[in-house]
Amino acid sequence: MDYIQQRRAGELDRITGDRFIIEAQPQQRSHPHSTVQVTIRPRPFSTTSPAHADHVRQRFITLYQRTAADLQLATLCVSERELQELQRTFPQLLFKPSHKHEVTVIGPFVYVARLQEILSTHETPEPSRRAAREGPEDESCPICMETIKRGEKETLPCKHCFCRDCLQRAFHYKPVCPTCGRVYGTLTGTQPEGGRMTHTTISSSSLPGYDKYGTIIIQYRIPAGIQTAEHPNCGQPYDGVTRTAYLPDSSEGRRILTLLKRAFDQRLIFTVGRSTTSGRNNALTWNDIHHKTSTCGGPTRYGYPDPDYLSRVADELRAKGIE
Repeated sequence: MDYIQQRRAGELDRITGDRFIIEAQPQQRSHPHSTVQVTIRPRPFSTTSPAHADHVRQRFITLYQRTAADLQLATLCVSERELQELQRTFPQLLFKPSHKHEVTVIGPFVYVARLQEILSTHETPEPSRRAAREGPEDESCPICMETIKRGEKETLPCKHCFCRDCLQRAFHYKPVCPTCGRVYGTLTGTQPEGGRMTHTTISSSSLPGYDKYGTIIIQYRIPAGIQTAEHPNCGQPYDGVTRTAYLPDSSEGRRILTLLKRAFDQRLIFTVGRSTTSGRNNALTWNDIHHKTSTCGGPTRYGYPDPDYLSRVADELRAKGIE
């Protein structure tokens, strides 16, 4: 959470706007160093609604997962002078001194890997001297911090540029832009194997806010099983789940259904972790793609009407490379 607050502060500000505050407090009772309670609350005297608060919460969860999924943590032994130079060279990383000459580094995998490479080969990062050498047309690769050589520049559709070799190594780890996190290629999640997703359409029943359309009913079934190496507690069991979700049978609702099917096939709908509703560990939980599990009650009851829901879930799917 420290990394998001300090290195993603601008994105947090855009999410909260001038009506909400995000506060993070350590959970002292159980795991004081690993668990943080995040509270999203309205600013004093601001006018908000439950739907607005739920929208802010969902946008924060999306930012958190996109960021945390790519974070790497490493402990380094460096001098104070080296630390200052590394902080200037790697503004994408968060450096937290812990003991004398010992520093904890948190940040995207490709930058932590490059930092470790510099230290292991005893390179000396010299961003200021390099900047002086670069002409107005020169451009630095955000991964290796060197000037991109002519003919070796790779520009992604998001307009971020890298050395071709650096980008290939980064994409071998994860097919996302190392700068903005946009997904390229196919992400595969940790949803347990063996599940089924089915749907039916009831033309005679409509959802609040979609009176002209029928209702799509989605059924997810994931059988019980044993966690594997990609899950939090390998070898321990998890319970199976059956979940029901609802979409309007409109053109946009049908498009979202197709995208959800792709997400399910890529094992992105569910994951194994701690349930936010029951507090149980080793539970199958939603994996940051929000579903309407009730036909009514509005956003606070995970139902309709919610005029922005389809666009929000489309954004959540896009963050996982599904559009």
